[in-house]
Amino acid sequence: MPELPDLQVFSRNLTKTFVGKTLKKINVRNNKKLKVSPAKLKKSLEGHVLSAVKRVGKELHFEFDNGEVLGLHLMLRGNLYQFEGKNAQKYTIIELLFDGGSGLAMTDFQGQATPTLNPEEREAPDALNVDLKYLKERLSKSKAVIKNVLLDQHIIRGIGNAYADEILWESRISPFSVSGKIPEDAVKKLLKAIKNVLRKAEKSILKKNPDIITGEVRDFMLIHNSKKEHSPTGAIVKVKASGARKTYYTDEQINYK
Repeated sequence: MPELPDLQVFSRNLTKTFVGKTLKKINVRNNKKLKVSPAKLKKSLEGHVLSAVKRVGKELHFEFDNGEVLGLHLMLRGNLYQFEGKNAQKYTIIELLFDGGSGLAMTDFQGQATPTLNPEEREAPDALNVDLKYLKERLSKSKAVIKNVLLDQHIIRGIGNAYADEILWESRISPFSVSGKIPEDAVKKLLKAIKNVLRKAEKSILKKNPDIITGEVRDFMLIHNSKKEHSPTGAIVKVKASGARKTYYTDEQINYK
């Protein structure tokens, strides 16, 4: 699943390609996840100029000049593809056709990628905007392990499994720590790590694949990386599986419990 740094880069590249263009036609190929009728979606968006593409949490929001917003959530297996003229992608959920013949398709062979007309605003802060006061308050009230808190989009938006591991290693906090037991100095390190890890990752992705609008770039990761046996400081990288999710960590991280 693309996480915050991936989507930051996607939004940057989609802005360069499509902002300022008029949406001539929108085709819904799979409306299983669409909560409005395809006809309403078409009426709301067709004929209007795309004014911005923004990342909001784990979604991309396409904002149009009439105030309408199309949200795209790629979920676990969704992808975005730019095309010219005709879309040849299989498993298309939705396709946007702009003036000049350029288009964008969202696909998902599992059919879970979700388009939303005018997504509801959420109260949880974005990971890049969360502050110390908020983080301290939310952690102090929680008996959940810290990794689950970081992944909870109702608490902090944008962090996924891979980057949670990177953030926790950088802050030297065990992913199995009880959130309410983490001391204030460690919470400060956690907040700093959230911002540093995510911003550095965006730069790494841009350097590695500057035009990317789909997929994940992960080979620069220090801990959540199947090719890494040791951390940069020499500790053995351990892996714990919970269902389909894997947690990467080392004994350098303190377990607060």
